Amino acid sequence: MNIRNIKNAEPADSSEGAMTVSGAAPGGRPYAFDSLAAAVLDDRGAVVGWTGTAEDLTGFRAEEVHGRPVRELVADLPHGPRGATQWPATGRVRLRHRCGNPIDVTFRITRVNGSADYLVLAAPIPHLADHQHSDALLRALSAQSGITIALHDTDLTTMQTNAMPDTPDGRPVQPGTRLCDVLCAEDAESIEAVLRQVLETGVPVINRHQRVRWRDHPAPRHELSLSTFRLEDARGRPTGVAALYIDDTDQLRVRRQLDLAREVAERVGGSLDVVRTAQDLTDVLVPAFGDLAAVDLAQAVFNGDEPVERLGGGDPHLRNAALAPATAAWPAGIQRGNLVPPLSDHPLLRRFQHGETVVYGPDDIIALIGDPQQVEQLLPREAHAVMVSPLYARGLTLGAIVVWRTGSSAPFTGDEVDLMRQIASRGALAIDNARRYTREHRAAVVLQQSLLPPATTDTPAAETAGVYLPAGGGAGTRGDWYDAIALPSLRLALVAGDVAGHGIPASITMGRLRAAIQTLADLELEPDELLTRTADLVQRLAAEAPPGDHGIVGATCLYAVYDPVTRRCAMASAGHPPPVCVRPDGTAEAVGIIPGPPLAVCGMPYETTTIELEPGSVLALYTDGLVDRGADDTEDGLRRLTDALAASCRPDRPLEETGQALLTELVDEAPCDDATLLLARTRAISGEDTAHRRIPADPAAVSEAREWATRQLTAWGLDDLLFPTQLIVSELVTNAIRYGRPPTELRLIHHGTLVCEVTDSSGTQPRLRRARTTDEGGRGLFLVAQLTERWGCRHGQNGKTIWCELPVQGPR
Repeated sequence: MNIRNIKNAEPADSSEGAMTVSGAAPGGRPYAFDSLAAAVLDDRGAVVGWTGTAEDLTGFRAEEVHGRPVRELVADLPHGPRGATQWPATGRVRLRHRCGNPIDVTFRITRVNGSADYLVLAAPIPHLADHQHSDALLRALSAQSGITIALHDTDLTTMQTNAMPDTPDGRPVQPGTRLCDVLCAEDAESIEAVLRQVLETGVPVINRHQRVRWRDHPAPRHELSLSTFRLEDARGRPTGVAALYIDDTDQLRVRRQLDLAREVAERVGGSLDVVRTAQDLTDVLVPAFGDLAAVDLAQAVFNGDEPVERLGGGDPHLRNAALAPATAAWPAGIQRGNLVPPLSDHPLLRRFQHGETVVYGPDDIIALIGDPQQVEQLLPREAHAVMVSPLYARGLTLGAIVVWRTGSSAPFTGDEVDLMRQIASRGALAIDNARRYTREHRAAVVLQQSLLPPATTDTPAAETAGVYLPAGGGAGTRGDWYDAIALPSLRLALVAGDVAGHGIPASITMGRLRAAIQTLADLELEPDELLTRTADLVQRLAAEAPPGDHGIVGATCLYAVYDPVTRRCAMASAGHPPPVCVRPDGTAEAVGIIPGPPLAVCGMPYETTTIELEPGSVLALYTDGLVDRGADDTEDGLRRLTDALAASCRPDRPLEETGQALLTELVDEAPCDDATLLLARTRAISGEDTAHRRIPADPAAVSEAREWATRQLTAWGLDDLLFPTQLIVSELVTNAIRYGRPPTELRLIHHGTLVCEVTDSSGTQPRLRRARTTDEGGRGLFLVAQLTERWGCRHGQNGKTIWCELPVQGPR
């Protein structure tokens, strides 16, 4: 083609339109300038050829400049040059635009081979500088190892790239290849779909997360950030797409490790149950860290005890506590609760026992276990690597975390070993906290249960059954208790209480209060008086408590005394829920008791409430853990308890069975508070087994009382007790007439034992003493004490009662 025929020639296709004049940049990379102007001069410097880009640059059409000297287009022509041969080969000049504005350009002049004409190339200086900077940027980006640049044509064939696959041969990707020649088919199709969408729509894609694997080396999976945009020619027609791949594998791995460490901190340690904590740990590790995970703990840890340090091979005394995922096809030797078999004395085992996190291969596992058949039962299918990290906390090796990689999963890296060490350290602290809690909780439960009375009692007044359920789910045992205390004259005291706080301190306080109430009950105080004195004791206990703990010493209590002779029950409450009474006809209702303040508050009075109970009635005393369930109102809980008692308390059903059924029905599986229930089915002493006589204030009435008692014992068939009873009646009636105030009453009760009572209106407390030889009196109570099994004095609202009990020999 003649160089003079380049006037206003238009490109034949889109690929030619991408460049007017092309060349090569340093390093062999091709470049194209859309605004590079070209003109042809003869040897005299006249314009003989003019291109469209020259017209775009200067505004002059070809017919306007053809034949004119080029010097007329130059605003600051250097002095001297007239012809083209006198111009420098390269330089900078200022051209005149048709509109009059100057244009600073860089030019280059070269002679056309076989012709006297010269080819002049010119480009605006700012445009050339932009291209130089762009070329420098492209070279810098191409040199980055973590950044891959790829240019694709409209068929998505790679035209240029700096991709270097991490394959064994390490050969660069050659121009003319397609993505499916380099990447796995699935990954190539995914990326080509994105590139094709950008090519068709022109909408760029920025920072799209993409996972890829090399076709010839698929094991490692790379995490890439893909950004792509469409390439266009000067007329806006698509010529291809450019793709920028940034390798985020390391950054995403670090991010996932940080996320895993944060999730371990958030999810592990929320429970104070050893097994639950171990399960939380394995659930976090799968699938974020490995394909399978297990936690094996020393057998002593399950019971809250400290494990024994072991070195070398042999029985590790480990038992599986948790597996994840639970639905995986675990081998027969790895199941929940299985013991870890004896291990050989292997160097990797020694490293683990010294606190290192170790990674085993299949061969190491075979050497460690020794028995090939046992290896099959202990090695998950397709497992190629296992990481074992000791759970070491507070100087104790509690167990181990075991994580497997199976199938095509990548091997463990050094960074993952460091991460597992951190996870194991945090997990070990959580498990040790749960272990320590288990130990304290067990000790508190044992202590509290040892302080409780027998579960069942059987007295003439009532048969009782108590059930106790300690708090679960990490709440710690509370100070709930119940008691059934046999009192003189066949009466029975029923107690239910709840101490503030939890754990061993609450159990200790409960034990002290129970002992105090038993002692006060032996004094036969009225219920309101007994609670008043107990409140004083609680105040003293609070004063003795360490600073800062005064406010947590307190309790609620319900104290009731049932008399089977009168069939009356007197009770008082210190901030405690009211008892529920189930009548023999099956109706149930809460007793309308007037509650007083809790025992932590002294100086406030308590009030005694008295009700009548038919034989066969069931009185239920309980603590608030039985009626408080979550956010439900206590009244709703009391209503549920009342209905459940009405449905469950049947005469033919044992009370202990009824109590257990009620606990199962009313209490959650892991209650946040102790639940205590005391059931008492009342009995009555028939009128045939009791006798009473009014004694006049006359010393002669002593012999009459003695004769009346003799006749009554004879009617009951207690002739063997005539002599001691006569002597006791004589002494007690004489003291009542001499030192007491009328009215005076003598009462005899016969029910498995013989009870003799003398009541008068005086509040004087009798005192037992040893009389001297020369004393004329003072021997009466001494004789009574020697003849009876036990004796005592109780004060009522209208006086005092001296009582004594004589054992009855043989059946009635």
